[in-house]
Amino acid sequence: HATVFSGWVVFLIVQSALVRVHKVSVPRTLGWFGVALGVAIPVLGVSTAITMDRFNIAHFHEMKASPFLAIQLTSMIEFTVCFVLAVLWRRKPEFHRRLMLITSCALTAAAFARFPFVQLPWIFACVDLLIFMGVVRDLIVNRRVHRVYLYALPVFVVLETTAMHLYLSAPAQWVRITDAILR
Repeated sequence: HATVFSGWVVFLIVQSALVRVHKVSVPRTLGWFGVALGVAIPVLGVSTAITMDRFNIAHFHEMKASPFLAIQLTSMIEFTVCFVLAVLWRRKPEFHRRLMLITSCALTAAAFARFPFVQLPWIFACVDLLIFMGVVRDLIVNRRVHRVYLYALPVFVVLETTAMHLYLSAPAQWVRITDAILR
């Protein structure tokens, strides 16, 4: 999964650089490679999350591993929904570009979690801050916020707040669901 996720970052940088130098036909062709990567990411992300949670439960007897699945699945849901919309709206560059940024930001939660000084509630705040930087860019350059941000950012905050609630309070019904998934 590390190769595919890192490949996504490299792909995004290459695509952005090619568009910047006005080589638009190449990114359109490479875009189908990006679709393949984007389809693989949630599959690998969810399977890796389940495998690692099973490992942690079996070997470290982690009690909170089961509810933690909410955090992991939220990032994959955010990525997948924004990715699908970006593909559907690929002929609308203003929408596509912002959705690709938001999609990539959703993947950074796992990266932020690896920093020892970034604790759980702040992981999602870091993701949202990256998206908010896109909002600020729009305000500076276009003097308005694009509606993609107006819809996506509040939905992200609601999803992330719900995931944090499911993880921290571990309601019995959620624990039963995650235990069933992790068996």
